[in-house]
Amino acid sequence: MAAGAGSGAQFVDRVVLHVVAGAGGNGCASIHREKFKPLGGPDGANGGRGGDVILEVDSNAASLLEYHRRPHRKARNGKQGQGGHRTGADGGDVVLPVPDGTVVKSADGEVLADLVGEGTRYVVAKGGRGGLGNAALASAKRKAPGFALLGEPGDEGDVVLELKSVADVALVGFPSAGKSSLIAALSAAKPKIADYPFTTLVPNLGVVGAGDTTFTVADVPGLIEGASEGRGLGLEFLRHIERSSTLAHVLDCATPEPGRDPLSDFEVIERELQAYDRILGDRPLSDRPRLVVLNKVDVPTGASWPRWSGPSSRSAG
Repeated sequence: MAAGAGSGAQFVDRVVLHVVAGAGGNGCASIHREKFKPLGGPDGANGGRGGDVILEVDSNAASLLEYHRRPHRKARNGKQGQGGHRTGADGGDVVLPVPDGTVVKSADGEVLADLVGEGTRYVVAKGGRGGLGNAALASAKRKAPGFALLGEPGDEGDVVLELKSVADVALVGFPSAGKSSLIAALSAAKPKIADYPFTTLVPNLGVVGAGDTTFTVADVPGLIEGASEGRGLGLEFLRHIERSSTLAHVLDCATPEPGRDPLSDFEVIERELQAYDRILGDRPLSDRPRLVVLNKVDVPTGASWPRWSGPSSRSAG
Protein backbone atom coordinates (compact mmCIF):
# COMPACT_ATOMS: atom_id res chain seq x y z
CA MET A 1 0.00 0.00 0.00
CA ALA A 2 1.37 3.39 -0.98
CA ALA A 3 0.04 6.68 0.32
CA GLY A 4 1.01 10.28 -0.26
CA ALA A 5 2.77 11.92 2.62
CA GLY A 6 3.36 15.50 1.59
CA SER A 7 5.95 16.91 -0.79
CA GLY A 8 5.32 14.07 -3.21
CA ALA A 9 6.82 11.51 -0.81
CA GLN A 10 5.30 8.09 -0.42
CA PHE A 11 4.82 5.68 2.44
CA VAL A 12 4.59 1.99 1.55
CA ASP A 13 3.86 -0.66 4.19
CA ARG A 14 3.18 -3.73 2.03
CA VAL A 15 5.08 -5.04 -0.97
CA VAL A 16 5.57 -8.26 -2.89
CA LEU A 17 9.29 -8.87 -3.36
CA HIS A 18 10.73 -11.30 -5.92
CA VAL A 19 14.09 -12.64 -4.73
CA VAL A 20 16.68 -14.80 -6.49
CA ALA A 21 19.70 -16.12 -4.62
CA GLY A 22 22.96 -16.73 -6.47
CA ALA A 23 23.70 -20.07 -8.09
CA GLY A 24 26.76 -22.02 -7.00
CA GLY A 25 29.73 -22.02 -9.33
CA ASN A 26 30.53 -25.17 -11.29
CA GLY A 27 33.32 -27.47 -10.17
CA CYS A 28 36.41 -27.80 -12.34
CA ALA A 29 37.73 -30.98 -14.00
CA SER A 30 41.50 -30.58 -14.32
CA ILE A 31 44.56 -32.82 -14.25
CA HIS A 32 47.83 -31.52 -12.83
CA ARG A 33 50.51 -31.44 -15.49
CA GLU A 34 54.16 -30.55 -15.31
CA LYS A 35 57.33 -31.60 -17.04
CA PHE A 36 58.13 -35.26 -16.54
CA LYS A 37 54.75 -35.71 -14.74
CA PRO A 38 52.16 -36.09 -17.47
CA LEU A 39 49.54 -37.43 -15.04
CA GLY A 40 50.05 -35.59 -11.81
CA GLY A 41 46.55 -36.29 -10.49
CA PRO A 42 43.31 -34.33 -10.38
CA ASP A 43 43.56 -30.71 -9.24
CA GLY A 44 40.18 -29.27 -10.23
CA ALA A 45 38.70 -27.23 -7.36
CA ASN A 46 35.12 -26.66 -6.18
CA GLY A 47 32.91 -23.81 -7.35
CA GLY A 48 32.05 -20.94 -5.01
CA ARG A 49 28.80 -20.67 -3.06
CA GLY A 50 26.03 -18.48 -4.46
CA GLY A 51 25.15 -15.30 -2.58
CA ASP A 52 22.20 -15.10 -0.17
CA VAL A 53 19.44 -12.50 -0.18
CA ILE A 54 19.18 -11.19 3.38
CA LEU A 55 16.69 -8.85 5.07
CA GLU A 56 18.13 -6.74 7.90
CA VAL A 57 16.39 -4.29 10.24
CA ASP A 58 17.86 -0.81 9.76
CA SER A 59 16.77 2.21 11.80
CA ASN A 60 17.34 4.43 8.76
CA ALA A 61 14.65 2.58 6.78
CA ALA A 62 11.23 4.09 7.42
CA SER A 63 9.20 2.55 4.61
CA LEU A 64 9.17 -0.27 2.05
CA LEU A 65 9.04 2.27 -0.78
CA GLU A 66 12.36 1.17 -2.31
CA TYR A 67 11.00 -2.35 -2.86
CA HIS A 68 7.75 -0.99 -4.27
CA ARG A 69 9.82 0.75 -6.94
CA ARG A 70 12.27 -2.11 -7.50
CA PRO A 71 10.61 -5.39 -6.49
CA HIS A 72 13.17 -7.73 -8.10
CA ARG A 73 16.39 -8.45 -6.17
CA LYS A 74 19.13 -10.93 -7.08
CA ALA A 75 22.36 -12.02 -5.42
CA ARG A 76 25.54 -12.84 -7.34
CA ASN A 77 26.48 -16.30 -8.57
CA GLY A 78 29.52 -18.15 -7.26
CA LYS A 79 32.57 -18.36 -9.52
CA GLN A 80 33.66 -21.56 -11.21
CA GLY A 81 36.47 -23.60 -9.66
CA GLN A 82 39.84 -23.71 -11.42
CA GLY A 83 42.77 -26.03 -11.82
CA GLY A 84 45.61 -25.93 -9.36
CA HIS A 85 43.14 -26.42 -6.49
CA ARG A 86 41.89 -22.85 -6.81
CA THR A 87 38.39 -22.71 -5.36
CA GLY A 88 35.92 -20.38 -7.04
CA ALA A 89 35.03 -17.19 -5.17
CA ASP A 90 31.71 -17.04 -3.34
CA GLY A 91 28.97 -14.85 -4.80
CA GLY A 92 28.29 -11.63 -2.91
CA ASP A 93 25.28 -11.54 -0.58
CA VAL A 94 22.59 -8.90 -1.09
CA VAL A 95 21.54 -7.28 2.21
CA LEU A 96 18.22 -5.43 2.00
CA PRO A 97 17.51 -2.90 4.79
CA VAL A 98 13.94 -3.01 6.13
CA PRO A 99 12.16 -0.99 8.84
CA ASP A 100 11.83 -2.24 12.39
CA GLY A 101 8.62 -4.28 12.63
CA THR A 102 8.69 -5.85 9.15
CA VAL A 103 6.84 -9.16 8.87
CA VAL A 104 7.94 -11.59 6.15
CA LYS A 105 5.26 -13.86 4.68
CA SER A 106 5.18 -16.48 1.97
CA ALA A 107 3.05 -15.91 -1.11
CA ASP A 108 0.25 -17.95 0.51
CA GLY A 109 0.29 -15.93 3.74
CA GLU A 110 2.44 -18.07 6.05
CA VAL A 111 4.53 -15.95 8.47
CA LEU A 112 8.20 -16.73 7.87
CA ALA A 113 9.83 -14.13 10.11
CA ASP A 114 8.96 -11.17 12.34
CA LEU A 115 11.87 -8.73 12.23
CA VAL A 116 12.02 -6.59 15.36
CA GLY A 117 15.16 -4.92 16.70
CA GLU A 118 18.09 -3.16 15.02
CA GLY A 119 20.33 -5.57 13.13
CA THR A 120 17.88 -8.51 13.15
CA ARG A 121 18.46 -10.61 10.04
CA TYR A 122 16.58 -13.20 8.01
CA VAL A 123 17.91 -15.10 5.00
CA VAL A 124 14.98 -14.87 2.63
CA ALA A 125 16.72 -16.75 -0.22
CA LYS A 126 19.73 -19.03 0.27
CA GLY A 127 22.47 -19.29 -2.30
CA GLY A 128 23.22 -22.58 -4.04
CA ARG A 129 26.21 -24.72 -3.13
CA GLY A 130 29.18 -24.80 -5.44
CA GLY A 131 29.77 -27.91 -7.53
CA LEU A 132 32.57 -30.30 -6.53
CA GLY A 133 35.74 -30.33 -8.60
CA ASN A 134 37.31 -33.57 -9.71
CA ALA A 135 39.92 -33.39 -6.95
CA ALA A 136 37.11 -33.73 -4.39
CA LEU A 137 35.56 -36.57 -6.39
CA ALA A 138 38.71 -38.70 -6.51
CA SER A 139 38.61 -42.02 -4.66
CA ALA A 140 40.62 -45.18 -4.35
CA LYS A 141 38.64 -46.73 -7.19
CA ARG A 142 38.60 -43.62 -9.37
CA LYS A 143 41.90 -41.85 -8.89
CA ALA A 144 41.51 -39.28 -11.65
CA PRO A 145 37.85 -38.61 -12.52
CA GLY A 146 37.50 -36.67 -15.73
CA PHE A 147 34.39 -34.81 -14.68
CA ALA A 148 33.13 -32.30 -12.09
CA LEU A 149 29.72 -31.38 -10.69
CA LEU A 150 27.59 -28.39 -11.59
CA GLY A 151 26.74 -25.76 -8.99
CA GLU A 152 23.27 -25.82 -7.45
CA PRO A 153 20.72 -23.08 -8.24
CA GLY A 154 19.85 -20.62 -5.49
CA ASP A 155 16.40 -20.19 -3.94
CA GLU A 156 13.93 -18.14 -5.95
CA GLY A 157 10.41 -16.93 -5.24
CA ASP A 158 8.05 -14.24 -4.03
CA VAL A 159 7.71 -13.06 -0.45
CA VAL A 160 5.35 -10.48 1.03
CA LEU A 161 6.77 -7.78 3.31
CA GLU A 162 4.36 -6.04 5.69
CA LEU A 163 5.32 -3.23 8.02
CA LYS A 164 3.73 -3.16 11.47
CA SER A 165 4.76 -0.19 13.60
CA VAL A 166 6.56 -0.94 16.86
CA ALA A 167 5.09 1.35 19.54
CA ASP A 168 4.04 1.05 23.18
CA VAL A 169 0.89 3.16 22.81
CA ALA A 170 -1.31 3.55 19.72
CA LEU A 171 -3.57 6.59 19.35
CA VAL A 172 -6.87 5.61 17.70
CA GLY A 173 -9.87 7.71 16.78
CA PHE A 174 -11.86 9.35 14.00
CA PRO A 175 -10.14 11.53 11.39
CA SER A 176 -9.41 15.06 12.67
CA ALA A 177 -9.91 13.99 16.30
CA GLY A 178 -6.58 15.58 17.19
CA LYS A 179 -4.26 12.56 17.29
CA SER A 180 -1.50 14.31 15.32
CA SER A 181 -1.72 17.40 17.53
CA LEU A 182 -1.47 15.22 20.63
CA ILE A 183 1.62 13.34 19.47
CA ALA A 184 3.22 16.64 18.42
CA ALA A 185 2.61 18.02 21.94
CA LEU A 186 3.88 14.87 23.68
CA SER A 187 7.00 14.26 21.61
CA ALA A 188 9.40 15.77 19.11
CA ALA A 189 7.48 14.27 16.17
CA LYS A 190 6.40 16.78 13.52
CA PRO A 191 3.33 15.31 11.82
CA LYS A 192 1.28 17.19 9.24
CA ILE A 193 -1.68 18.85 11.00
CA ALA A 194 -4.75 20.32 9.32
CA ASP A 195 -8.49 20.51 9.93
CA TYR A 196 -9.72 18.05 7.33
CA PRO A 197 -10.19 14.27 7.28
CA PHE A 198 -7.31 11.91 6.55
CA THR A 199 -4.58 14.52 6.98
CA THR A 200 -2.47 11.67 8.37
CA LEU A 201 -1.68 9.15 5.66
CA VAL A 202 1.44 7.79 7.35
CA PRO A 203 1.70 6.33 10.88
CA ASN A 204 3.77 8.80 12.92
CA LEU A 205 6.00 7.56 15.74
CA GLY A 206 6.96 9.77 18.66
CA VAL A 207 9.23 9.10 21.65
CA VAL A 208 7.85 10.40 24.94
CA GLY A 209 9.90 10.93 28.11
CA ALA A 210 8.12 10.91 31.47
CA GLY A 211 10.64 11.12 34.30
CA ASP A 212 12.82 8.03 34.09
CA THR A 213 10.37 6.30 31.73
CA THR A 214 10.62 6.49 27.96
CA PHE A 215 8.01 5.02 25.63
CA THR A 216 6.91 5.31 22.01
CA VAL A 217 3.53 6.49 20.75
CA ALA A 218 2.07 5.79 17.29
CA ASP A 219 -0.35 8.22 15.67
CA VAL A 220 -2.42 5.86 13.50
CA PRO A 221 -4.42 7.37 10.60
CA GLY A 222 -8.07 7.97 11.45
CA LEU A 223 -10.52 5.10 11.54
CA ILE A 224 -14.15 5.31 10.44
CA GLU A 225 -17.12 3.01 10.72
CA GLY A 226 -16.56 0.03 8.42
CA ALA A 227 -12.75 0.34 8.55
CA SER A 228 -12.37 -3.38 9.32
CA GLU A 229 -14.23 -4.10 6.07
CA GLY A 230 -11.96 -1.83 4.03
CA ARG A 231 -13.73 1.54 4.21
CA GLY A 232 -11.61 4.67 4.33
CA LEU A 233 -7.96 4.12 5.25
CA GLY A 234 -8.61 1.93 8.26
CA LEU A 235 -7.95 -1.57 7.03
CA GLU A 236 -4.57 -0.60 5.61
CA PHE A 237 -3.42 0.87 8.91
CA LEU A 238 -5.06 -1.36 11.52
CA ARG A 239 -1.98 -3.58 11.35
CA HIS A 240 0.03 -0.70 12.84
CA ILE A 241 -1.71 -1.05 16.22
CA GLU A 242 -1.19 -4.82 16.52
CA ARG A 243 2.11 -4.54 18.41
CA SER A 244 1.01 -1.79 20.79
CA SER A 245 0.55 -2.86 24.39
CA THR A 246 -1.92 -0.01 25.11
CA LEU A 247 -4.58 1.73 23.02
CA ALA A 248 -5.52 5.36 23.63
CA HIS A 249 -8.88 6.61 22.31
CA VAL A 250 -8.63 10.24 21.22
CA LEU A 251 -12.21 11.57 21.28
CA ASP A 252 -13.30 14.81 19.64
CA CYS A 253 -15.55 16.74 22.03
CA ALA A 254 -16.25 19.47 19.46
CA THR A 255 -17.16 17.55 16.34
CA PRO A 256 -19.64 19.47 14.16
CA GLU A 257 -21.02 16.30 12.54
CA PRO A 258 -24.62 15.52 13.50
CA GLY A 259 -25.20 12.28 15.36
CA ARG A 260 -21.64 12.13 16.68
CA ASP A 261 -20.35 12.69 20.20
CA PRO A 262 -17.42 11.27 22.19
CA LEU A 263 -19.37 8.23 23.41
CA SER A 264 -20.71 7.30 19.99
CA ASP A 265 -17.21 7.70 18.52
CA PHE A 266 -15.82 5.47 21.27
CA GLU A 267 -18.41 2.80 20.52
CA VAL A 268 -17.79 2.88 16.77
CA ILE A 269 -14.01 2.54 17.13
CA GLU A 270 -14.41 -0.28 19.67
CA ARG A 271 -16.65 -2.17 17.25
CA GLU A 272 -14.05 -1.81 14.50
CA LEU A 273 -11.29 -3.04 16.82
CA GLN A 274 -13.40 -6.04 17.82
CA ALA A 275 -14.12 -6.79 14.15
CA TYR A 276 -10.39 -6.66 13.42
CA ASP A 277 -9.86 -9.17 16.27
CA ARG A 278 -11.59 -11.78 14.13
CA ILE A 279 -8.94 -11.19 11.46
CA LEU A 280 -6.03 -11.23 13.93
CA GLY A 281 -7.04 -14.27 15.94
CA ASP A 282 -3.80 -14.84 17.91
CA ARG A 283 -3.25 -11.42 19.57
CA PRO A 284 -6.69 -9.83 20.02
CA LEU A 285 -6.84 -6.08 20.54
CA SER A 286 -9.67 -6.53 23.04
CA ASP A 287 -7.11 -7.70 25.63
CA ARG A 288 -5.11 -4.45 25.53
CA PRO A 289 -5.53 -1.78 28.21
CA ARG A 290 -7.44 1.33 27.10
CA LEU A 291 -6.90 5.00 27.81
CA VAL A 292 -9.39 7.73 26.91
CA VAL A 293 -8.27 11.24 25.89
CA LEU A 294 -10.96 13.93 25.62
CA ASN A 295 -9.73 16.44 23.08
CA LYS A 296 -10.82 19.99 22.11
CA VAL A 297 -12.50 20.64 25.46
CA ASP A 298 -11.19 24.20 25.24
CA VAL A 299 -13.42 24.83 22.21
CA PRO A 300 -16.83 26.31 23.20
CA THR A 301 -18.79 23.47 21.59
CA GLY A 302 -16.47 20.97 23.23
CA ALA A 303 -16.63 22.56 26.66
CA SER A 304 -20.43 22.36 26.62
CA TRP A 305 -20.47 18.61 26.07
CA PRO A 306 -21.23 16.64 29.29
CA ARG A 307 -18.10 15.47 31.04
CA TRP A 308 -17.03 11.87 30.44
CA SER A 309 -18.65 9.61 33.00
CA GLY A 310 -17.45 6.23 31.74
CA PRO A 311 -19.16 3.37 29.91
CA SER A 312 -21.51 2.80 32.87
CA SER A 313 -23.67 5.76 31.74
CA ARG A 314 -24.06 4.19 28.33
CA SER A 315 -22.95 0.89 26.81
CA ALA A 316 -19.51 1.24 25.21
CA GLY A 317 -19.34 -2.27 23.78
